[in-house]
Amino acid sequence: MLSDNTAIATVAVKNLETAKKFYEGTLGFTKVMENEEVLAFKTGASQLFVYRSQYAGTNKATAVTFVAEEVDDLVRTLKSRGVAFEHYDLPNMGRQGDVHVAGPMRTAWFKDPDGNIFSLVTPPRVGAREAVSAAARSTTSTA
Repeated sequence: MLSDNTAIATVAVKNLETAKKFYEGTLGFTKVMENEEVLAFKTGASQLFVYRSQYAGTNKATAVTFVAEEVDDLVRTLKSRGVAFEHYDLPNMGRQGDVHVAGPMRTAWFKDPDGNIFSLVTPPRVGAREAVSAAARSTTSTA
C-alpha cells in the first residue's frame, strides 16, 4: 500500500523568503516549485516541502534526517556557510567536534532559521543497507 509511495518531508516556516535563502543558499537545495504558501526542493530521490505556518519551529524533535556517506564533510561545508550545530548529551554516544558518534554511526544536528531540527547521519554499513533496500524494491511477488 503506502510502502510503494515516496514519502516527502514537510517543514513549517514563518517566512518563505527567509526559508528560501536558507534552503537554497545555505543548504544548496534546488527549488523545484514555489507559490505564495509553499516551496518544494529536490533532496536526493525525494523532495522537501516547506510551507508557511504560524506553528513553525514548535516541533522539539528531529523533523528531517538526511542519510549521508560522509557526515564529517557535510558538517565542515555547512559550518563554513554559517550553520551552527547542536550538541546533545545522549546515552552511549560520544562526540567528536560537532559529530556525535556511536560505534560506526556518525550523526550531527542543526536547526533552520525557524528552529526546525535536521540531522545528518551515516548509519552503520550504509552501502550494504542501500544495496539490500534496492534489491528488495526490485523483487516482485509471484504469489
